[in-house]
Amino acid sequence: MNQEKWEKAVAFHGHSCPGLAIGFRAVEAAEKALGVSLFQGTDEEVVCVAENEACGIDAIMYLTDCTPGKGNFLFRLRGKQAFSFFIRDGKSVRVVLKPKSGEMTREEWQEELLTKPVGELFEVKKPHYEVPERARIFENQLCATCGESTMELMLRIEEGKTLCLDCVKSYDRGF
Repeated sequence: MNQEKWEKAVAFHGHSCPGLAIGFRAVEAAEKALGVSLFQGTDEEVVCVAENEACGIDAIMYLTDCTPGKGNFLFRLRGKQAFSFFIRDGKSVRVVLKPKSGEMTREEWQEELLTKPVGELFEVKKPHYEVPERARIFENQLCATCGESTMELMLRIEEGKTLCLDCVKSYDRGF
């Protein structure tokens, strides 16, 4: 493990914790499986899809330069410590954290995460889906109710009016 990168990831995140260690080591596991660095330095050549919104995503953003704002860090929320990494040249991998080896304190868990070989920490699999398409830019329109500018993808037509998701009436019929 690269101690200097770990310390910089901790500084980026704001504190040291097991969750940050999971993301940090997930990147190492993915790089080992793919045989390349995930820090490519170009927009959207590397894509990460995280299955949670926990601390580990900060380590992944720091180490890979994937960010939600650039559209190459996406969330597919499943409540799992699982991360799929795609390189647009066709390589991909999904790394999934294995269960803890037993009861341990938070400090002991973090130490295990930072010292065990990544092969003992993560299962390496093929992602369930293809690389997500590149981010698209959508036009905006004003919501007829609140007047806020909203991207077209997130608008609905209700009673002939264009409404944002906050203003449209829910229609779920109990499902």
